[in-house]
Amino acid sequence: MVILLLLSWLSASAATFRHTGGASVPLKGWRRRMIQATLSRLTRTLFFVMGFRVKVKGKVASLQEAPIFVAAPHSSFFDAIVSALTGMPSIVSRAENLSTPIFGTILSSLQPVAVSRQDPDSRKNTVSEITNRALSRGQWPQILIFPEGTCTNRSCLITFKQGAFIPGVPVQPVLLRYPNKLDTVTWTWQGYSLKELCIMTLCQLFTKVEVEFLPVYVPTEEERNDPVLFANRVRQTMATALKVPVTDHTFEDCRLMISAGQLTLPMEAGLVEFTKISKKLNLKWNHVREQLDTFAAIASASKGGRIGIEEFAEYLKLPISDVLRELFLLFDRNGDGTIDFREYVIGLSILCNPANTEETIHMAFKLFDQDDDGTITEKEFACIIQSALGLPDLDVSNLFKEIDADETGKLSYDEFKNFALEHPEYAKLFTTYLELQRHQVGMAEEDDDIQPSEAKHTPIRKSAVLDSETRPTARNKVCPADYEEDNSSTSDKKDD
Repeated sequence: MVILLLLSWLSASAATFRHTGGASVPLKGWRRRMIQATLSRLTRTLFFVMGFRVKVKGKVASLQEAPIFVAAPHSSFFDAIVSALTGMPSIVSRAENLSTPIFGTILSSLQPVAVSRQDPDSRKNTVSEITNRALSRGQWPQILIFPEGTCTNRSCLITFKQGAFIPGVPVQPVLLRYPNKLDTVTWTWQGYSLKELCIMTLCQLFTKVEVEFLPVYVPTEEERNDPVLFANRVRQTMATALKVPVTDHTFEDCRLMISAGQLTLPMEAGLVEFTKISKKLNLKWNHVREQLDTFAAIASASKGGRIGIEEFAEYLKLPISDVLRELFLLFDRNGDGTIDFREYVIGLSILCNPANTEETIHMAFKLFDQDDDGTITEKEFACIIQSALGLPDLDVSNLFKEIDADETGKLSYDEFKNFALEHPEYAKLFTTYLELQRHQVGMAEEDDDIQPSEAKHTPIRKSAVLDSETRPTARNKVCPADYEEDNSSTSDKKDD
């Protein structure tokens, strides 16, 4: 094995010796033929010596037929056998891999599309480079891409990334199977390390691998204009041939799973179908990752990585009341009595964040500041909170102290705003309270309409109505009995 690696390194070094232009100019002539012939044979021999018995089905497409190979499911570093079977095409690789001794030289000879995690424009540049090569009309070799973007256990096909499909050129799907009784090749987020897998695989008498080349998939005009549709249809074709299901989980979900594990949550808590909800709700991964920290802080006391009504109330420093139950139900989309991380993210995005605007925060501050002195005392704060929750004897001192950052006994607008932005869950409580106030005003107007005729013609000042909407005080307190009648005004919001 060592001799084969050294021979491969020598071949790669010879092919790239004094090559002008580096990775920006394709290898041609004898250099390219050396890579395709010599390096390909050496790689096949290396896998044979390691005990791999490879069975090939189908026909490898030419460069003119399919500029891009898409291989799945991606489950191991041993999947590199596909490179040897396809004539050592270019691949997409991390830039750090190019500096690895011996392997870095071999990898560089393939002129890979390098991805740098430090470069914020790396993703865009990678897609651009793949497109340029795929449309170069034979100037560059074919490209091998594993569109899942991470290793899985081969039980399903996760969402394909769009990089291989944006160029809109024909692709050849390549299927990988490891039909062995003992699995020593799968390398995922949980399980054996790279070193352990290598040792276990080398200890096997032989390891079976099946590589199947499906017919070239030529995109329709609609698919060329829609990379997501193109990727999904290719994925479905491959899943059908593999007889496995597809799932909307992505590499980003794997990253969230790792983060969940680090936060002592069950790893499956991070599975939120990120790509799907990020498109619908316009979410960024970093923002969801921050929300995972908050979710973990709330769910830390519960079992199973879910939030119950008790943990929800404790986090908000509020007692369990009808209003709090109503808010909890808005988050609990499946009605199982708990909130998982996916429900929490959707709830914040749909219910709380839209309500937590500068206008709403300013309106809330004006509502609490009953004497218009620019600050909120604990008494003023308690008045509205007690009214909103229908609990006139509620002690809100702990919540008030948490908001009162400078410990002056009064809340400034900046303190109030900062707390509201950091805790958007309260925004829905406030807007629900305002809806209830408006409903009461509406009921009052209806009562006026059914008064005797001499009262019906009594003029009602518009300013009085506006004042009761925007500046409710202690006289507008809502008792629990009143609130029971008005629950229907907010309960239908769960059907978002």
